[in-house]
Amino acid sequence: MSKIEIEHVTFTYPGADAPTLNDLNLCVEEGDFLAIVGNNGCGKSTFCKTLNGLIPHFIVGDMTGSIRIDGVDTREQEIGDLAKRVGYVYQDFENQIVCPTVLDDASYGCLNYAMEDYKERGKNALQICGLSSKISDYVWQLSGGQKHLLALAGAAALSPDVLILDEPIAQLDPAHADQIYEILKEWNETYHKTIIVIEHHTEYIARYCKHVLLLRDGKNVWQLPAQEAMRRVKELRRSNIFPPQVTIAADRMAEEGLVPADESFPVNIEEGKAFFGKYLRHLPESTRMARTPGGGESLVSFRNVTVRYRAVKGQAPRILDQFSLDIRKGEKIALIGSNGAGKSTILKMMMGLVHPEEGSVLLDGREIKDFSKEEVGELLSLVYQNPEEMFIQDSIRADIAYAMKVRKVPEYEKRTEELLAQFRLTELAERDGRLLSGGQMRRASLAIGVALNPKILLLDEPTANLDIATRREVMNTLQMLKGITNTVVIATHDMQLVCDWAERIIVLSGGYVIADGPKEQIFADLYVRSQVGIRPPQIYDMGRALGIANPCFTIDEFIGYFKEGEERYA
Repeated sequence: MSKIEIEHVTFTYPGADAPTLNDLNLCVEEGDFLAIVGNNGCGKSTFCKTLNGLIPHFIVGDMTGSIRIDGVDTREQEIGDLAKRVGYVYQDFENQIVCPTVLDDASYGCLNYAMEDYKERGKNALQICGLSSKISDYVWQLSGGQKHLLALAGAAALSPDVLILDEPIAQLDPAHADQIYEILKEWNETYHKTIIVIEHHTEYIARYCKHVLLLRDGKNVWQLPAQEAMRRVKELRRSNIFPPQVTIAADRMAEEGLVPADESFPVNIEEGKAFFGKYLRHLPESTRMARTPGGGESLVSFRNVTVRYRAVKGQAPRILDQFSLDIRKGEKIALIGSNGAGKSTILKMMMGLVHPEEGSVLLDGREIKDFSKEEVGELLSLVYQNPEEMFIQDSIRADIAYAMKVRKVPEYEKRTEELLAQFRLTELAERDGRLLSGGQMRRASLAIGVALNPKILLLDEPTANLDIATRREVMNTLQMLKGITNTVVIATHDMQLVCDWAERIIVLSGGYVIADGPKEQIFADLYVRSQVGIRPPQIYDMGRALGIANPCFTIDEFIGYFKEGEERYA
């Protein structure tokens, strides 16, 4: 067990104009479950890297003040000793996986410290993380969610007193996200470990965390119990952190005089039932009609496609099994499903990067294997999950122009300037794309993706690893595509994106399409929700819990039921 004390810590990166951490003072008690929140660039990751000694032992810069763990200053300890006491799972967790097999990787840290029982420690950590059945597998046989659990097991095998996780559920489906947090809860409550998470998903904070630390401009604004912190709606939103939807709804209703402003706002569904139930008297019959997918021209057709990935040993895992699907002109499609369901594989097959073992993929009625890479690139464009992979030149302007210049597109310079203006990148045109903020990177990668006017735009997890404000910026950018590329397919775990944007939702599980339709149909199917582990926005479940027949996909829709004929509390 370790108490963490931070006093007057200021840290400035080399060449930076201002410090990233600015006179930071706080204390993390033993056995706490602390969430760190704040807008991009406020110093969350930098602060956590001071706790395990990466700053200043490995990452250089100007640092003043002190960080003590159990009374010992981190600058006076070797970084290897600190690593045994303070475990860290990074946002880019795959970089922590260094061995070919699951057990070897989970026990690697213990082996590195010459612990005689290193394999037993690895096995125990894998069991806690739910990976015992994968113990002999190769790492590349794991899904993304399983790899995340493996990185967690590797850090936990050393049995550190403090465990830090940077965006632990950013790329996970709800089922795997729940699994991660249930494991963290067990470590905190059963093994009395101190857990620190950098997190944007406030519903998980309200459900699992004990305290919340709000950082702004490298300073701690406050450190409060989680329930109280989530009710500080305006302060959180100033830092681009959005509290649970039920809390936002209550705050907005108080502003509009629909509920008393002096009541304690709910932070979860159960509290919401008691709070909103007192003021909801008007329950009209269901009137919303679910839209059915259109019957337009088919652009891409999958016919009885089977895909297996290569395996070094054992049977090759089957990703898609006799899979069939049509993507029609003008559709806005969301591919959803658990990690490993085949979403990214489908996008790669459409680009000709992955070929089926059986069946065929047709593009404009022709087998995609008969197209050259250049022909595919003119018809489809794939924007990668990691936008930095889209940047190959030394400026955004050069990256946007590159494909057009290579293909000798007439007046490509003019087209480049138009895209820079349309995606609000003109002032960033000479910047290296890899050095932009998350939202700027997304806008730039989308501009690159639509440069050749593709018939179909494919996006892989466009909102992964982004705070709520930046996700909204990406949403606004998607709206810019209207009139440029009308057929868009997105693979995502972001259910708010699905509800706000998609017109057709395709649900994948076990290599098959188990549901295909509009959001009203998909989220009303409890079997599909449980089978795949998808979860609609919280406000949807809040409406259902109150008996509202029409599904509420937005807070505006939800509040609308309280406006007609209600007593005012202003």
